[in-house]
This record gives sequence, structure tokens and C-alpha cells, in this order.
Amino acid sequence: MIFKYGQRIQFAYTSFKWSNLASNNAGVSVIIIGLTTHLEFKPIIFSTDSKGNTVKKVVEEINPYLSSGNISHIHPLFQSVSGLPSMDFGNMPRDNGNLLVSLSEYEKVKNDRIARIFVRSYIGADEFVNGKVRKCFWITEDKLKQARLSTEITSRVGRVKEFRKNSKAKSTRNWADKPYRFVQIQGTAKETTIIVPSVTSENRPHLPVGLLDSRAIVSNSAFAIYDSPLWSLALIASKMHLVWIATVCGRLGTGFRYSNTLGWNTFPVPKLTTKNKEDLTSAAENILLAREEHFPATIADLYKPDQMPENLRLAHDHNDEIIERIFIGRRFKNDTERLEKLFELYSKMTGQDKSSN
Repeated sequence: MIFKYGQRIQFAYTSFKWSNLASNNAGVSVIIIGLTTHLEFKPIIFSTDSKGNTVKKVVEEINPYLSSGNISHIHPLFQSVSGLPSMDFGNMPRDNGNLLVSLSEYEKVKNDRIARIFVRSYIGADEFVNGKVRKCFWITEDKLKQARLSTEITSRVGRVKEFRKNSKAKSTRNWADKPYRFVQIQGTAKETTIIVPSVTSENRPHLPVGLLDSRAIVSNSAFAIYDSPLWSLALIASKMHLVWIATVCGRLGTGFRYSNTLGWNTFPVPKLTTKNKEDLTSAAENILLAREEHFPATIADLYKPDQMPENLRLAHDHNDEIIERIFIGRRFKNDTERLEKLFELYSKMTGQDKSSN
């Protein structure tokens, strides 16, 4: 709206944590911008480096994301601008909890020789990040006759049918005649699934991405890439991707709200060679192996900013080096430079690069 009415940003101080002397300080993030209708001198971006020092940079133009460059706005895309594998929303049961199985309930379910056949791991953001265990019944139409031999499943499916039938939402009532299955099934894997939580803390140095086996069902609190090459995980785990989603995606409080259409599909990546993919696959494997060395530590444990294990930190650093060399042939100096390159590449990929016209 600011740009629509002829205003321009003369200077900007990028996001910082504000605090005061109050006994109960509110957690507030602040930006400062100066607006003008006439740019009398070149715009300036102020930011804070890792040591807390203010950094000043003179640029040609400040865009809506408080970065240099003439990009106007990042819109959600339904396909990756970089040709990356498709990322989908997780699976939504709409079952009033009847198709889900808690850890305590599983003790009973596993004694039912029929019911236990249909139990799978059910993993969303909380389960993946904090190591919580939850399961679900996953019943396909071709196995329905067998599933109904279980009194436990029959009872639960009956409750799902009643819940859906009495729902105020027509979209839920429409699925009352198929109470044995989830309402929204986005996908399952034949081999592996890459999982990305939909909400994550801003305090982690990397996005909490992981690899699940073929029997895991991803819930609607996370996103999934099914049977994807492992190099996709390396991209998501990178500093480049974190900087991108922190800028273009939304927020929940001060945390990041991930989006497949806005964060993943818009993520600009140079065309990857076979060698690039091999290097990234190896880097992703190193990250996963480094985590395994600290089992049973959770993702929340491993990615505490000041307590990250050294081997895991080095694995991520190696991954970042590979990716950043793919982008510019060297390591980036800081996040500002990373973001400038990402916007430049995105502009060229989407035809928004005005300088090339």
C-alpha cells in the first residue's frame, strides 16, 4: 500500500528485538522505516551484525522486504520456480481424534492382532521436533474388509461416522460415508518422506527438516516431500533457505510460519548439476548421521542455539558452504548479501528483473 500511493523507503532499520526497563518485558520485534515521495539521496539500510554492531549500507532501492533491489512482491506459486520436487501439505483426519492413537492407547491396540496391522506413526511438527510419539489408523479401501474384523477399529470408525455426519461443515459431512479414512490425504511415501514443520522457532540456527520412513504419516501441522532425492533436504536445511523463508513467509508470534507455496516454491536455486546433487546428497547424509550420534536427543535438544553439538554444527556448515558456492562460487559475507542474491535470482527467474528490460 505504501508503494501504491507513491511513497518510497528512504531508510530502513531491519528487524530487531525491542526491550525496555519494565519488569515484564513484552517480546516485540521492531523495524524502522523512513518514507518519502522524492528520493533526494540514495536509500540506506541499517542492520545489526552478529556482535550487535550497527551496519550501514547505501543501496539503489529498498524493496518491501527491507532489502536492496527492485522486486515488488513475492506471491505464492503452485509449482517451484526452480523446478524443485513438489512439497505438499500434510494429511488431515477430521476424525474427532478417533483415528489417532496415543502412546497409552497403543498398549491396548497392539494386542489386537488385526488392529495393529493398520497402525502407523503419525508425525507432525510437535512429534518431529520434540520427539513425541503418536500413531494413527491408516486404512485403505482395499483393506477395509480385513480392518472391520477388529472390534477396536469398528468402534472407532463408527464414532468417526457420527462425528462427521453431525459436523457443521459440509466438507466434513461429505466424508461421513468413508469414516475409515482421513478426509484430506495429500500423499504417502513408497520409500521416504522429507518432513518440514509448518511452524518453527526463530531461535534455531537451521530449519528443523527431517527424513521419515515409508510407514510414517505426516499430519497437517507439517509439510512433506514424498520420495524426493535427499539433496532436497540439504536445500531446506541451509542458511540460504532459512534467510529466504524468514523474509518472505509469515510469522506466528516471533516464530516462522513455513509455507510450501510461498517459502519452497518461490525459493530461487541455480540449476543444479549432477555433481552439485551428489555433493548435496552427501551433505544431507552427514547431517542425518551427526544427529544419529546423539540419539535419543530430539531436534529441540540438538538445535538449541548455544548447545548445538559440534559435529552437527560442522555438518551444517559444510552443507552451507556447498550451497553458497553453487550460488556465487564462495561463502556469503552475511545474511544481507544472501538475501540480495536470492532476490536477484528470483527476479530473473520470474521476469521481474527490470534491469534486463
